[in-house]
Amino acid sequence: MERTSKVEFVEQFSAEIAGAPFVVLMDYRGATSNHTNTFRRKLEEQGLKLRVVKNTLARRAIAGTSLEPLSEKLVGMTGVIVSGEDFTACAKAVKGSLEKKDAIEIKASFFEGEVIDGAAGVDMVASLPSREDLLVSLLRTVQAGPRKVLGVIRAPARDLMYLLKNYEAKLAEAEGGE
Repeated sequence: MERTSKVEFVEQFSAEIAGAPFVVLMDYRGATSNHTNTFRRKLEEQGLKLRVVKNTLARRAIAGTSLEPLSEKLVGMTGVIVSGEDFTACAKAVKGSLEKKDAIEIKASFFEGEVIDGAAGVDMVASLPSREDLLVSLLRTVQAGPRKVLGVIRAPARDLMYLLKNYEAKLAEAEGGE
């Protein structure tokens, strides 16, 4: 790789992962190219991309960023998966794409400013509710207050209506019983 293409790669990769909320480093040593390509295709179906990077270039790309603590994990054969805005979907896709007896292993992940060793980080992030779930919960919470107020406002009229209906039923019963 020429020097200019290395500089371009470092700039491009740095821009790509700079704003990423979730980054996964993978070790694919021992995996066949067919297996790696299958794994890559599974991730692409979810809109993710597995990039194989040179460790020295990746270290340069993350130098001076919040991802710098990951530099010590950049040893050996390294693949990088960078999430978009929906980090839970990324973690679920990675977790779902890995098989139990897989040659591809998770080295570390970066989430919320922390480096988490192994698959524990991916499992933790995958267990979080998705963005849509959080929005639904927020909407339910926002709607709950006005619904309760409306119920309190309607209660006297409803109770009066039930009282009148019961009184009407008793009058009809009394007239029918005579």
